Amino acid sequence: MDDARPTPATTEFDGRDYVPTKPHILFAHHFATISGAGPILGPATALIYGALPAWMWVVFGGVFIGAVHDFACLFISVRHRGRSMAEIARTVLGPTAFVLFILFLIVLIVIVNAVFLQATAKALTSLWPVTKLGLSPDQETFATVIKSGVAHAQIGGIASTSVILITLFAPLLGWMVYKKGFPMGLMYPLAALIAAGSVIAGFYYPVAFAPETWQGIFSLYIFVAAGVPVWLILQPRDFTNVQILYGGLILLVLALLAAGLKGASLLAPMTNIDAAARTNLGWVWPGLFITIACGAVSGFHGIVGSGITSKQIPSERYARRVGYAAMLGESTLGLCVTLSISAGIAYADYLQAVWPADPTQANPILGFALGAAGIFEKGLGIPPWLGVVFGILLVEGFVITTLDTSVRLNRYLFEEFWRMAFKTPGKVLLNPWFNALLSVVLMWVVAKSGVWQKIWPLFGSANQLLAALSLIIVTTWLHAVRRPTVYTLLPCVAISVTTLWSLARLLPNYLADHSWILAVSDLFLLVLSFSLILLSIKRYYDSRRAPMDEASRG
Repeated sequence: MDDARPTPATTEFDGRDYVPTKPHILFAHHFATISGAGPILGPATALIYGALPAWMWVVFGGVFIGAVHDFACLFISVRHRGRSMAEIARTVLGPTAFVLFILFLIVLIVIVNAVFLQATAKALTSLWPVTKLGLSPDQETFATVIKSGVAHAQIGGIASTSVILITLFAPLLGWMVYKKGFPMGLMYPLAALIAAGSVIAGFYYPVAFAPETWQGIFSLYIFVAAGVPVWLILQPRDFTNVQILYGGLILLVLALLAAGLKGASLLAPMTNIDAAARTNLGWVWPGLFITIACGAVSGFHGIVGSGITSKQIPSERYARRVGYAAMLGESTLGLCVTLSISAGIAYADYLQAVWPADPTQANPILGFALGAAGIFEKGLGIPPWLGVVFGILLVEGFVITTLDTSVRLNRYLFEEFWRMAFKTPGKVLLNPWFNALLSVVLMWVVAKSGVWQKIWPLFGSANQLLAALSLIIVTTWLHAVRRPTVYTLLPCVAISVTTLWSLARLLPNYLADHSWILAVSDLFLLVLSFSLILLSIKRYYDSRRAPMDEASRG
């Protein structure tokens, strides 16, 4: 890092994307962007291997691989005028790599969207016995459903109402802020009031649909949100929802600290590797390592760091403070999730929620919500029935935010791909609504192609493989400018082998189950990955004869 070297935020300043930003503000923005639902869903699922393996991978993976990847991608983008990893691939590896990288990103994001669409649709139908929430069967706090003769609380219905009301109020808030210029001192309490009111309304008027119906409703909503201006729905909805997210996270950290000081112990087994191997995830390697992607290492972070954050770094000395430290923050969140479920819920209840006999009933968001409720009670004395609502609202906010953002990003990638594939793409291919519809349809098709537990390993493998490909680009560039590469090369090799083996192992399972869409996606990712690796090896040896100028910005 060189403080004397001007960054893209100053050399490319445009007042819109390239803007020097104060480090603490930039850190908050970057952390909020990368910390989606992944560090919650991954640990909640991988706890089947036991508390110790999940804890170790979150800690050591985050420190030695994930944070290294995030920092490296951010820094190399700063050195290349704030360009994305796909554009840097074109500079470092050539135009073919650019095409392959764009295609890889499109497939990955479609899978990400499909996973989160399934997870959120299932979470909004969450039911749990009222007696396990500390309430009597004749309670009136929750609307109930009788299932196998037992009264179950409609926990998901409360979150459903909250999501609907926050979304409906979003255009009003957007109009007040962006069109009428209302002061933020007024908008913050108004957004908090809407968030709190939506939760209270959920207790009185819970909305309940089948998961398939929710998938259709969300697909329609995301299509609209991906096409309209960001100030109309996306930004004001997230602005309101963040009141719940940050409040829930603060409560979770405080509850964990208090519960630990009070002597709370782990209820999950330290290791459960043999039993876990009999699930869809398989043995601990590669199963554990691709199940906990976000929280340990995530390729999506490199896209955020190179596409957004690098354009706002005021000085190179802040690249490590933002890129490396924000990933440690996400790993901390993943660790909090692991501890909450391990100590907050009986392991039998965890298995019932996340690993039921019927895979279509798997609900990791409910598993986390129940664990959070247990920790809230042990640490802060919050009743379980209230704590579980906090927990499910916390995750739902992350998931909807991720869907909003990633579908819009997929729309951008399709537009870039058409420009690259055709000299004159035409108005239809460049139309935002066409590409938004294409992104949503592909998301919906993949979501319908298999149960959540089948799609998640494909997502984790692809997400970490993207990190490996990004580290290949970083390592090739570092070698070309004659800088040490061992600290990026070793993580690159480790996760490349893990994820490629995982994709190769998953492919026969998808073929045997006749999951053709997942099988094609798996095979496509393998072909793209090996092609990029071969290009990188060629460039590596070429750079030995013709080193790249370190000052080059592409």
